[in-house]
Amino acid sequence: MQIESWDDIRVALAVARMGTVSGAAQDLGVHHATVIRRIDALETALQARLFQRHTRGYALTEAGRTLLEAATAADQRFAQMAARIAGAAERIEGELIVTSLPELGDLVLPRLSALLARHPDLRLTYVTDTRLFRLDAGEAHVAIRGGPKPQEPDYVVRALGVMDTTLYASEAYLARHGTIRDPRDHRFVLPGPMARGAPFMRWLQDRIGPENIVMTANDAVARAAVIRAGLAAGVLPDSLAADLVPALSMEEWQSQLWLVTHVDLHRTPKVQAALAALRDD
Repeated sequence: MQIESWDDIRVALAVARMGTVSGAAQDLGVHHATVIRRIDALETALQARLFQRHTRGYALTEAGRTLLEAATAADQRFAQMAARIAGAAERIEGELIVTSLPELGDLVLPRLSALLARHPDLRLTYVTDTRLFRLDAGEAHVAIRGGPKPQEPDYVVRALGVMDTTLYASEAYLARHGTIRDPRDHRFVLPGPMARGAPFMRWLQDRIGPENIVMTANDAVARAAVIRAGLAAGVLPDSLAADLVPALSMEEWQSQLWLVTHVDLHRTPKVQAALAALRDD
């Protein structure tokens, strides 16, 4: 025995409650012939008569009363489950994965910290990497990207702002080497290959050679140590450059920042809360 559709049981419940085919059809918004067809299909599948047909309507048989009891309980459980799922969807809780560029911590983390303070049931995973995480594969809920506007068709993209880039140096370095006018006269500590597409990296690559590079490091703290030792100039987040001198910054080094979400999750309360926090609304 196999029941092909829960809709057949829903129709039987409507007939039992209304007492007539026409009443059930009106309640369900279907044609009365559809009600009769589904009742016949259900009785065939169960190999039992569920209703006694008479001129005043449909009356439940003993088998029908058994079905009504079990199906009513199941219908209530489905309704409770739907309510719980809907309620969970409206709560701002659970895992939130945000991916960002490594140098954006000064901008992003205070805003995400405020989000966590407002919603203590959130569990944040914050990942800094230059690779493009696949939002359609569930690798992240929100991505912060730099450069050209992302064009993936299922992504929702909003501008976040513009990231400025500054070369810092120590006073001792500038005293020895002078201000940075011609990059070929200077030594640099640079991010690794992950940053090769950044505007300031493209600008430098056209103007210096391997002999100008003291060190490459993905770790900003490591770069700061070399810069602070007076060995080179380099790009740093502002939070690591408090005792250093801004040596060079150019408008063409600016990079547009984007907030990116997947269309399927964009409207969920959790993602909307994260976007509002990151925009500092």
